[in-house]
Amino acid sequence: MELASGKLIRDEPAEGVVRLRIANPERRGALDHEILDTLAETVAGLDARCLVITGTGDVFSAGYDLGNLEGREFAENAEKLVAHPLHAALETLEAYRYPVIAQINGHAIGGGLEVSLTCDIRIAARGINVGMPPAKLGLIYSHTGLRKFLDVCGPANAAELFYVGRNVDADRGREMGLLNQVVDPAELDATVLSMAAEIAANAPLSLAGNKSALREIRAHADALPPDVEHKLIELRESCFQSEDFREGVRAFAEKRPPVWQGR
Repeated sequence: MELASGKLIRDEPAEGVVRLRIANPERRGALDHEILDTLAETVAGLDARCLVITGTGDVFSAGYDLGNLEGREFAENAEKLVAHPLHAALETLEAYRYPVIAQINGHAIGGGLEVSLTCDIRIAARGINVGMPPAKLGLIYSHTGLRKFLDVCGPANAAELFYVGRNVDADRGREMGLLNQVVDPAELDATVLSMAAEIAANAPLSLAGNKSALREIRAHADALPPDVEHKLIELRESCFQSEDFREGVRAFAEKRPPVWQGR
């Protein structure tokens, strides 16, 4: 079934398993508003005991579609454009009752990598790259997104991803804790579907209950005081008013190195 003007494809490859495939090859799997809104709406209406999120071709997702920033009132709308639709989709995906597997068929960059980290299990094809480029765009990442990386791969590896901004290959990604498994590309479909079918055959009360308990334990491990959370939100919002963020997005679109001003 084609959704989001054909940019999101739904099928049911095994009993109790639903698969959603990001199909936006012209934009390298970039997540535009239509894809994100449809993803959130679709996931909210599912009851499959295992959900698989994957991409097409050699890309899982290149992240948030920065093309959405072109031609708009930049400073006023940048934060809303970057944060809202992606955040809403991620919240819906994270709240899904049953386990979710990211089948990382190709490169997962930026918001695309965060989509995969929002899933419970990540299985990738050997040869793909993963990375977080905010430092190369002049972007301060959301504290909720940063916490996911800290939870999944720890402070040292999260620091490497966000400070260097360089992509790493799948084997290094597994060493960092970003990936559960790395398999040969020809084995990816069979590996994921075998696990998804096994999950879907398990007791639904156990699946939902264990996922709920794990989510609650993670959420309350290091709750931020309200004043600290407010400070971090203000810090993130400040970058959208900066000359460097404008330059980072402009340089990305023009495929050239940015020239930073530090303001």
